[in-house]
Amino acid sequence: MAIWFECKVRYDKMQENGVPKKVNEPYLLDALTFTEAESRIIEEITPYISGEFSVSAVKKTKISDIFFSDNGDRYYMVKVTFVSYDEKTGKEKKSSSFILVQANDVADALNKFNEGMKGTVSDYEVASIAETPLMDVFPYSDKKTAPTQENKEQ
Repeated sequence: MAIWFECKVRYDKMQENGVPKKVNEPYLLDALTFTEAESRIIEEITPYISGEFSVSAVKKTKISDIFFSDNGDRYYMVKVTFVSYDEKTGKEKKSSSFILVQANDVADALNKFNEGMKGTVSDYEVASIAETPLMDVFPYSDKKTAPTQENKEQ
């Protein structure tokens, strides 16, 4: 299970009128520790930002899953409530989770969320959907174990 960290990166962004403006943009990535999250965000962001930048914040999120989409350009946080029944007491039990969905708008996010939940045996209710300020999401990829030509020849 991935542990998702929100990292804020502070840098000077060039505006359309040519004037630089200090911005503090949030990014999401999965890592095992705060230290790894900071290291990975620096590695991921360096090719895209010219000049100096700093990681201004790193915090854990409560995101349990992410539904990616090839054509979505924004990220929406879906708060979903799962409904289960306690057989011993006969009472209904509710638990909430947060799922990030990449989509174009709120309606598209709801459709992609429902599509991602197909086949789920649990009953659920969508409590809320809200657009996030996230600029990008960097899932973990194990670059060290990717096969290279040298490894293939051995």
